[in-house]
Amino acid sequence: MKLLIFSICKNEETTIAELIKRIPKKIDGIKELKVVIIDDGSTDKTVEIAKKAGATVFYDGVQKRLASRFRQALEIAIKEKADIMVNIDGDLQFNPEDIPNFVAPIVKNEADFVAADRFTGIDGKKRKPNNMPSVKYYGNMIGAFIVSSLTGQKFNDVTCGFRAYNREAIVKLNINGDFTYTQESFQVLALKKVRIKTIPTYVKYFKDRKSRVVSSIPKFIWSSALNIIRSYRDFAPLRFFGLLGLLPFILGFASSMFVLIHWLNTGSFSPYKFLGFVGVYLLSIGLLIWFLGLVADMLSRMLNNQEKIIELIKKSDINSD
Repeated sequence: MKLLIFSICKNEETTIAELIKRIPKKIDGIKELKVVIIDDGSTDKTVEIAKKAGATVFYDGVQKRLASRFRQALEIAIKEKADIMVNIDGDLQFNPEDIPNFVAPIVKNEADFVAADRFTGIDGKKRKPNNMPSVKYYGNMIGAFIVSSLTGQKFNDVTCGFRAYNREAIVKLNINGDFTYTQESFQVLALKKVRIKTIPTYVKYFKDRKSRVVSSIPKFIWSSALNIIRSYRDFAPLRFFGLLGLLPFILGFASSMFVLIHWLNTGSFSPYKFLGFVGVYLLSIGLLIWFLGLVADMLSRMLNNQEKIIELIKKSDINSD
């Protein structure tokens, strides 16, 4: 099997050489291993050092953000006809020596997608990593809860970038976000019913280190929430619009029934005439949202067909001799 180990980096000159050096050269079940660095507009010597360390480096001098670079990684994996693709951060927050743990379930055909779980210890108990800002920790907890609720599966960590994918997961991933890919890709693969395994993983957070991904917590939360909503809207439109229209419909129905019962008892709409108009308005809003859900469901079927076509093209490319 062929393994590609990716690291998407920006200004990691102090750690990139050690990362490459510490990546295991022999992994059970792997015959060919290649380390690939995708540079996202570094202004230091990351590219030069990574080349000297023996990695294959892709760079263009432009910052395109994680989502765009991850799409690039997927394209490279398909072009290289990789059997397994691993992504790990370049700042040594994670131990490169743990990579075989992520590859093993795929080699054994036990999983299609293996993701790190930073918030569960080997004893199975939840934990907050040392030096991780509380805002980020609880934000991740909320994100994991939402993705778990939407997909009907239990996940504790949906934003960690330390992951492994087999060919099935690689071809099924079609990322549309502009900011980051972690939550969207997790949700997409969960909704497409690939086999997902999470592994409790040690992570090191450095004191006073500023994130190169999260420059603004409110912006990160907004972007992550928007990606989750868009993915759920696209892959489960009936449930999305059904839930969205439920509140105005219930309020409208209750208001209308109250006014109707009052009219049956008194023969007059007064003094609740305005409440009756509000009830009819809310009922109309709820029904309209449900109608949009039916339209969105038809569009979703078209989207599914397009996704299948894209997957077939990717499978053809990655499986061709």
